[in-house]
Amino acid sequence: MKTHYELRGDGNETKLPCKIHIIGSVGSGKTTLAKELSNILSADHHELDNVVWKRSSAGDRRRSDKEKREILKSIIDSRAWIIEGVHTEEWIEDSLVKAELIILLDPAYRIRNRRIIKRFLRQKVKLETSNYTPSFHIFLKMFKWNRYFERTTKPFIFESFLTYGHKMIIVENKLDVIEYLTFLKKQI
Repeated sequence: MKTHYELRGDGNETKLPCKIHIIGSVGSGKTTLAKELSNILSADHHELDNVVWKRSSAGDRRRSDKEKREILKSIIDSRAWIIEGVHTEEWIEDSLVKAELIILLDPAYRIRNRRIIKRFLRQKVKLETSNYTPSFHIFLKMFKWNRYFERTTKPFIFESFLTYGHKMIIVENKLDVIEYLTFLKKQI
């Protein structure tokens, strides 16, 4: 685990982060990690895809930037939260600023591809739910999105998120984060 984050409060006391932003590619384990951290930290978990899309039985509608900002503001103004998503657009900036910890979840490319396959199969046999219809078209798009993340988004994050280096960790394995925060919680 690469870390630059120091868990400090206003003085020198150790402080457990209660506002966390997780970013990573499709298949990186963002949602799984966010759900587990939500239980450990007693913080609400929010998927950025559900901020971007207004879900309805008639079909999903993409929200405007103004709508996304308003929803995100209501989330980040709360006491504790865990936000996860692949989004790096300008509208998420406030969540990065207010986050106490930013986690780049970055397992190997081939692991993410295997997870995409596993997820699709589990969704097709109804062992796993999703916010979208698990079509073959979406399945193929996930590989495209994963490749785009590897080639374009990840280098963008490394370059653009330098401002947040003091509160950012880069991990390949979610268990490192969970074990670390669980240990820290016991120390406080």
